Amino acid sequence: MDEIQKKEQASSTHKIGIYLWIWGLLFVLSFFSYLVDWFQFQGLLRHSLILIFMFLKAGLIMAFFMHLYWERYALVNILLWPMTAIVGFIVLMAAEAKYTVFTRLLYFFIGG
Repeated sequence: MDEIQKKEQASSTHKIGIYLWIWGLLFVLSFFSYLVDWFQFQGLLRHSLILIFMFLKAGLIMAFFMHLYWERYALVNILLWPMTAIVGFIVLMAAEAKYTVFTRLLYFFIGG
């Protein structure tokens, strides 16, 4: 019985080293995010890099500091599917916005 309890205690605690590595990765990703401003990237490249670094940092925080890396699959799905749906809606709204701008410019300049 003691061996089972020791295994459960050992598996429920995580080593501090993994958290230090994640902190280090978060600082490195933040540094790269600041470099985007430092080198004054413009346009789509700037926004893409900032979003990529933001999503990587958010994923690391969710996986390790919210303990989703060690959680059950159902709990991970409860959190990830709504976020995936939100990203899908954002893509749909962006596509609709481009279509709206296109049609407005078409009718304003060509006439309708």
